[in-house]
Amino acid sequence: MTDREILEQLKKLPTPERLKIVESTVHQLREELEGAVEHGADRLAQAAQALLADYASDAELTAFTGLDSEPFHA
Repeated sequence: MTDREILEQLKKLPTPERLKIVESTVHQLREELEGAVEHGADRLAQAAQALLADYASDAELTAFTGLDSEPFHA
């Protein structure tokens, strides 16, 4: 079913039903977005954990962090 067909079918419903469908859809989208954000944060944490030993043992990977206290001028 296309977007246009869905919208046409929604127009046939009484307003309270349409509002209920919109509210349910928004609620569902929010849940999906929250899940995606949490999943992304989990993946970043896993990647950081996987690289922790490399950064702890390889000084070349952290060489530029010595410059963190230097002022930055564009």
